[in-house]
Amino acid sequence: MGLDDKIKNAAEDLTGKGKETAGKHSGDESLEAEGRSDQTKADVKKAGENVKDAFK
Repeated sequence: MGLDDKIKNAAEDLTGKGKETAGKHSGDESLEAEGRSDQTKADVKKAGENVKDAFK
């Protein structure tokens, strides 16, 4: 996994956490769900990169 990919995934995860927190505090369920979705996407990408790294 390249450093660039790690940074992008971490940024997507942090953005998701921020959206989820903002959604919780404002009562915006769609923003909260979008934040969880962003975090899940980042986790899936990270897992995929880890699998690729394991087979190198």
